[in-house]
Amino acid sequence: MYLRRNTKRKRGKEHRYWSLVRSVRVGGKVRQEVVAYLGELDAEGRTKASALARHFLGGRKLQPSLFEQVSADEPVKVRPGKVRTERSRQFGDVWLAFELWRALRLDEFCSEHLAAGKETVAWPLVACILVLARFCEPSSELHIAENWYRNSALEDLIGVDPSTVHHTRLYQGLDRLLPHKEALEKHLKERLGTLFHLDYDLLLYDVTSTYFEGEARRNPKAQRGYSRDHRPDCKQVCIGLVVSREGFPLGYEVFAGNRTDVTTVEEIVETMEARYGKAQRVWVMDRGMVSEETLDWIREGERGYLVGAPRSELRKWQDSLVDPQGWQTVREGLEVKYCKGPRGDEVFILCRSADRRVKEKAMHERFRLRVLAGLESLSRRLSRMRRPASLRQVERQIGRLLEHNTRAAKQFVIDVLDAPEQPAGLRVVWREHPEWSDWADVSEGAYVLRSNVAHWSAEELWRTYVQLYQAEAAFRIHKTELRVRPIWHHKEERTDAHILVCFLAFALWKTLEGWMKQAGLGEGPRKLLDELRRIHCVDVILPLEHGTELRLRCVPRPEGAQAALLDRMGLRLPQRLRCPTPLAARM
Repeated sequence: MYLRRNTKRKRGKEHRYWSLVRSVRVGGKVRQEVVAYLGELDAEGRTKASALARHFLGGRKLQPSLFEQVSADEPVKVRPGKVRTERSRQFGDVWLAFELWRALRLDEFCSEHLAAGKETVAWPLVACILVLARFCEPSSELHIAENWYRNSALEDLIGVDPSTVHHTRLYQGLDRLLPHKEALEKHLKERLGTLFHLDYDLLLYDVTSTYFEGEARRNPKAQRGYSRDHRPDCKQVCIGLVVSREGFPLGYEVFAGNRTDVTTVEEIVETMEARYGKAQRVWVMDRGMVSEETLDWIREGERGYLVGAPRSELRKWQDSLVDPQGWQTVREGLEVKYCKGPRGDEVFILCRSADRRVKEKAMHERFRLRVLAGLESLSRRLSRMRRPASLRQVERQIGRLLEHNTRAAKQFVIDVLDAPEQPAGLRVVWREHPEWSDWADVSEGAYVLRSNVAHWSAEELWRTYVQLYQAEAAFRIHKTELRVRPIWHHKEERTDAHILVCFLAFALWKTLEGWMKQAGLGEGPRKLLDELRRIHCVDVILPLEHGTELRLRCVPRPEGAQAALLDRMGLRLPQRLRCPTPLAARM
């Protein structure tokens, strides 16, 4: 999304306002869609925005000692020629992140669970620094200590002197936070459920991987396996994430990097049931997550499921795919058909997507042309050779060609024949399977869903299944916005704590996304953060007549798009912050 400034003339005057715009792809073309017009709010709009802010913040206000109170002292004379500014630091995004931290009551949770001792900086504040840094500017603990914290205004919000924030203390904060993972997940479930009125009758589960830089020899979970990051050269861990139908996080587990997806289902289901009770929930998973044995286990526990079936399942429903009867249009270009399973305790939903058909047809044609080009090239090389060719070598070349173009491999019948009339002694002949092309015409764009929830319609099952994109979106946010990858920690506990901090930052992200959605600002937190990041607090130094100086820590008044976005969310930036007492003076 992006902000666009608009201008219109009314009664001879020029009026400017902002609109929030996003790009939408429709029918292969990209068009611009206005999410919201950010003009000035009327009284009713301001009341609604304030009520929305109170809902999230619960009427809680920042600590009064953080703000400079306007005094009624006598006027003083300032030497304007020597007025200067110092210590410009990022304020807007950090302040919003801290508000989200408080909205989720994570400050209260950490104060209750992270025991206080004789440490210089309280562990709840260290946890706050770790999570807010991951949310605002994802980086290493060393970068947080040496750069980010000193260049941000978080010091003014939590009162921790930058000289006391170093990477060793942040590492120790990770160690303190990890034992409370389960309690944190329960806390977030309750808090997010309260803020957004969530229903956990439907759970979406998916698995991804994230890789390490280095050997990670001290982490037994760091193994080589199927890499979703296309980094098979690196060790990795797998992360199984459970989210609600709206994409809000419920819990996660970290698995060894060589763990196959299907082996994680029983563990994650039993973990969630032990933590939140064995209610009548429906589990939604992709086709790579389940096997017949897993589905039998789910049915034995009287659990509901909705999964994508393997592509080979389409062959069993070939007659139903061809039959024009029973198809229901769910939306333009998408049809579904309800079919009873052979055992009677399952239903199968056949789906046909016009867009998907065009995509798969193009892919098949591209791979087909590659195979043809490769075979023709091999045939020409054999015809030009001046010495006998190796049959085994030719077969290996054909095998590699088909391996790199698997989507069209079964379309061809390829033979290597003797050719005594040419020096190579071999020639390659091929033909295409007409049966394969006939089946491709039927199956392209089609897929099968499988469920034991018999009382839902075909449309309800399909719409529920496509919500899996919420889990995929959660992983995308973890990897792009929060940079869960690569992992630099080589200890198992530190790796798990790093993923926990990313999980908490993701909870802040989803809270902001939900807040923006209710405020009519779409679902693009990144644009809001980028706008607020431009707001810096600065120290204004006023030299006085008698030789002393007056230091004021000020926050600029937001203008234009910044003010419009904050108004929609019912938030008000503070105008002045209290300059903290130096640490040496406090000690």
